[in-house]
Amino acid sequence: MERALAATGLVLGFALCLIGVAMVVSTVARGGGPLAFGVVVGVLFALAGAGRLYLAGVRPGGAGR
Repeated sequence: MERALAATGLVLGFALCLIGVAMVVSTVARGGGPLAFGVVVGVLFALAGAGRLYLAGVRPGGAGR
């Protein structure tokens, strides 16, 4: 059960990052500027996902905890 909870946390973190990046790309492609609502919210989503992955122990170039 603990492994399933950890895996769910990782999936959620990656999903938040991907959704955030998609929001930024979509907003910029439609002509939004750097302070457009979609860019700001997208960056916040990406940061939330990255923070979740960081706290879960996923580090760039490493295998995690």
